[in-house]
Amino acid sequence: MNTSSSGKVLNPKPSILVKLILYIGLVVFYVYGLAWCLLRRNSVRSTEDVLRVFYYDFLRLRREHVVVEKLTSSELVTVSINPCPILRLSLLLGVDTRYSCRLISETVCRRVLKCLNQDLVFARDYNYIRPYSSGCRERIYFAGTRSPKQV
Repeated sequence: MNTSSSGKVLNPKPSILVKLILYIGLVVFYVYGLAWCLLRRNSVRSTEDVLRVFYYDFLRLRREHVVVEKLTSSELVTVSINPCPILRLSLLLGVDTRYSCRLISETVCRRVLKCLNQDLVFARDYNYIRPYSSGCRERIYFAGTRSPKQV
């Protein structure tokens, strides 16, 4: 068991019922992502485009909720501090976000980024994720431009 910053114990191995709820969340987010992709296919050519199209347009995050730690021509590293529906659901169900975010968010984010540009690679830093940290760190980079390193 893992303890969040608020002291709540979060389960890294949810029950079948909780998994069912999480999979429903995955399906809803995935359908939204696929529908959104129909309009934006191959629309990203730079990391600035990734920031605008992926974070502000697709995820609908406010600029003040995305801390840009690094922005180069080949790499974008952000920390999201937004009100997050997956975080809320995880806390409500008592599920470790390292499980729920890997299942729901990472699956859809990887698919949407591939839709925007086939060369984009998505990596989340599971050592820097809420509720254990103040935000959620992610790295998006263009494959082949740098050797992948752990976030």
